[in-house]
Amino acid sequence: MGFKTPRSAVTLMNVYDFDVLVIGSGPGGQKAAIAAAKLGRRVAIIERRDMIGGVCLNTGTIPSKTLREAVLYLTGLDQREMYGQSYRVKDEITIADLAARTQHVVGREIDVVRSQLSRNRVTILTGTGSFVDPHLVEVDDGAGRSRSASADKIVIATGTRPARPASVDFDDRAVIDSDGINNLEKVPRSMVVAGAGVIGIEYASMFAALGTKVTVVEQRDRMLEFCDVEVVEALKYHLRDLAVTFRFGETVASVESRPEGAIATLSSGKKIPADTVMYSAGRQGMSDNLRLGAAGLAADARGRIVVDEFFRTTVPHIYAVGDVIGFPALAATSMEQGRLAAHHACGEPLHAFGQLQPIGIYSIPEISFIGRTEEELTGENVPFEVGISRYRELARGQIIGDSYGVLKLLVSLEDRTLLGVHVFGTGATELVHIGQAVMGCGGTVDYLVDAVFNYPTLAESYKVAALDATNKMREIARFA
Repeated sequence: MGFKTPRSAVTLMNVYDFDVLVIGSGPGGQKAAIAAAKLGRRVAIIERRDMIGGVCLNTGTIPSKTLREAVLYLTGLDQREMYGQSYRVKDEITIADLAARTQHVVGREIDVVRSQLSRNRVTILTGTGSFVDPHLVEVDDGAGRSRSASADKIVIATGTRPARPASVDFDDRAVIDSDGINNLEKVPRSMVVAGAGVIGIEYASMFAALGTKVTVVEQRDRMLEFCDVEVVEALKYHLRDLAVTFRFGETVASVESRPEGAIATLSSGKKIPADTVMYSAGRQGMSDNLRLGAAGLAADARGRIVVDEFFRTTVPHIYAVGDVIGFPALAATSMEQGRLAAHHACGEPLHAFGQLQPIGIYSIPEISFIGRTEEELTGENVPFEVGISRYRELARGQIIGDSYGVLKLLVSLEDRTLLGVHVFGTGATELVHIGQAVMGCGGTVDYLVDAVFNYPTLAESYKVAALDATNKMREIARFA
């Protein structure tokens, strides 16, 4: 079964089933489809039956962040500053307790995505898409039936999956990747996390909060190298306080699966027994089943597709957005890439993709930043001053029981603009957007000094940090 338009008519007459065809319904694909539909185009989106919303909604961002909220609530971790270290909402926390919240949120979000696509008259083609030629895609429904769909413009938004090194024998029981977290039968007593990247650190902190004895193995000498050094040191302190052990400069050479768990052997010869070993070895672009060659395209060894500043591939009418094109591979940036790609494909005027992109790490506690770090500015010989605000000095910090949070502003000594904003603590991923707005509008530290913030709030930390920076700058000017 298939669409009525014969392939010969597509080739000879340039008559297409759709104006825009999107492969993948994750954040990038969803926003591309809706943006094109808003512009009055005939749009279809291809997605597997059980994956509406993509990896982000089903196995990645939404489940992991919901798990984090469930952990924080059930362990009472955020309240222990006020009620003591023994405070817990529930003594025995089970996987069922954690999964209940996740399943509820994922189910509701899938309904939201379906509703948005339906409201905007986006046709959903159920199945897996692969190219027949540059304008024609075959859709396999997984049950032995297929149909084809042609389009003037095509957007690839297939996302990524966890990379699985060939040297590791994954059994999806004791040896898992980050997707396997969703299939655990019980909260492990011990866990080895191989890789101290964003995903590894997020899960390490969650399970440590649950009481799991976590060991993080990282081949580099430090974790989260793109983050502010002081912020990373603060996070390490808190994770160690949760009994996390770090093994830097080490790699997991092999893993032996046992009936009661697994034994990880490090390159140095150390052996670490654990209930679960989780590999967090980066992500692999899901482009291998697209038959890219039929469209005149190719992917690199990590499955990533090269695009230009408008998210066009080397075949101009085919676009690619989201994790499948590589860095920064964030849900937020993928959404904007999808919207911009759709506007360019539809011939609409558009602004260039913004250079200021916030980074959010949902560890416990949170980290978020935008702009450059002290290390980067020092390496580039850019003169700057630092303004600091500590949550414990804010009334709101005392009210919520966060005595460790900190906000740091990096201010240019030349024109007083903000060069970077770094936040560690409760609400960091929300709070960073105030700094983003000021930086995006070219504002200076003086705007924050003069602004009136609600009291008591964590947002007030911007004014405190701005005053700290300007006081230091005044001292510099006085001596000069």
